[in-house]
Amino acid sequence: AFLPAFVYSLKVSPLIEKISDHKDFKKLLRTRNNILVLYSKSAAAAESSLRLLSSVAQEVKGRGTIGWIDCGDTESRKLCKKMKVDPNSKEKGVDLLHYKDGAFHTPYNRAVTLKSMVAFLKDPEGAPLWEEDPEAKDIVHVDSEKELRRLLKKEDKPLLMMFYAPWCGVCKRMMPSYQQAATELKGKYVLAGMNVYSAEFERIKEEFNVRGYPTICYFEKGKFLFNFENFGATAADIAEWLKNPQAPQPQPPETPWADEENVVYHLTDEDFDKFIKDHSSVLVMFHAPWCGHCKKMKPEYEKAAEFLHVASDSPGVLAAVDATVNKALAERYHISGFPTLKYFKDGEEKYTLPHLRTKKKIIDWLQNPEAPPPPEPAWEEKQTSVVHLAGEDFRESLKKKKHTLVMFYAPWCPHCKNAIPHFTTAAEVFKEDRKIAYAAVDCAKGQNHELCKQEGVDGYPTFNYYNYGKFVEKYTGERGESGFTTFMRTLRERDHERVGKKKDEL
Repeated sequence: AFLPAFVYSLKVSPLIEKISDHKDFKKLLRTRNNILVLYSKSAAAAESSLRLLSSVAQEVKGRGTIGWIDCGDTESRKLCKKMKVDPNSKEKGVDLLHYKDGAFHTPYNRAVTLKSMVAFLKDPEGAPLWEEDPEAKDIVHVDSEKELRRLLKKEDKPLLMMFYAPWCGVCKRMMPSYQQAATELKGKYVLAGMNVYSAEFERIKEEFNVRGYPTICYFEKGKFLFNFENFGATAADIAEWLKNPQAPQPQPPETPWADEENVVYHLTDEDFDKFIKDHSSVLVMFHAPWCGHCKKMKPEYEKAAEFLHVASDSPGVLAAVDATVNKALAERYHISGFPTLKYFKDGEEKYTLPHLRTKKKIIDWLQNPEAPPPPEPAWEEKQTSVVHLAGEDFRESLKKKKHTLVMFYAPWCPHCKNAIPHFTTAAEVFKEDRKIAYAAVDCAKGQNHELCKQEGVDGYPTFNYYNYGKFVEKYTGERGESGFTTFMRTLRERDHERVGKKKDEL
């Protein structure tokens, strides 16, 4: 449809789809899956919105579509009525509605700014930006490396900068305290925030040693001094620390479990075999000092060991092996996750037991040792449309596909476990498309360690998008089926548009 003459003088982007006919709108909903539609009571009422939306359309080109329906126009009036939208009832005479996967999704009720609208269209189900929270008005929100450099150069007041990722749970929990501190300390100190998750900020992350989120750095007159960490995370803690900023206190080293007072037998590479031969029924917990699940299970394991220690007819003994120290044992018994429980009978390994986590379960099972239920098959052992890649065939396999989304994961990682079913379903959706692949790499496998490092994996899961084997960008969208399919569908739409344009030119 042609845009009115005044619209061209406004420099409205030709990327904005002007819609007036119901059939055309239906077709748009059928062929595009992420559309923000501006309904206006007249062309004049749409003027300022169209200026902004022109910039938005440019930013989300290929990932989202902007539509405009002028309900003051005779033909379009019927369409507005059919869609049950009345912009006349709105204060500014305009209404913004979002459509997704062929149907109405949600009214757009976030900030009417370029940044917020672009963020929304890149991830329509994602959380609003931090700066959209009215409570965060005293945080200085930094969007680019240029802005960061400018802030560090001009700011005389002491500055605290939180480098964060939008999906990070610890960041979300800390944000209310951080913004409260920003308000209370306004005028004396500056508290800033910067979302550095995107691949474009690799240089910043390298410079300020951002290895996890949040990383909070303290600056004086633009000079980085040290990190704020291990000091508590309430607004009062932050304010107290800023009165006397100092380097993080080294955490006292944890006492190894083997050195603590307990009745669990702690075995090593040297004495393991003899101990297993000398005791006819032994349950062994392979653990790592840093493993949270091990720490959680430790008290239950110790209680069970105490019970068995004093029992007159004890059905067995409990032992433990630090697999990070006793590597020969870890390798011999193929330990790839923690904690791993193995049962030994008369000197021989008999069962691996993933389900014994409490004192009661351990004791009950030892009194009647039997084979555990068969383990859930590994992801790569299941019949799915996800391609499982390893170090040696990684690049060659990717070169065969135009678009590949690769999930780098570890089988023990909870976030990975949550994402796997959604990623698998998305792969199923596109299984007939020969140009697309959803692939996965298990970074816990020794043969893939180098590959994962080389592909910039510093946390699990990491999603990378490749075009004919060439890395293009990190995927930072929603980790549900809808996010994974929308990403790929958008790429294919872009392909079809290019083919269409070439045909038109011919």
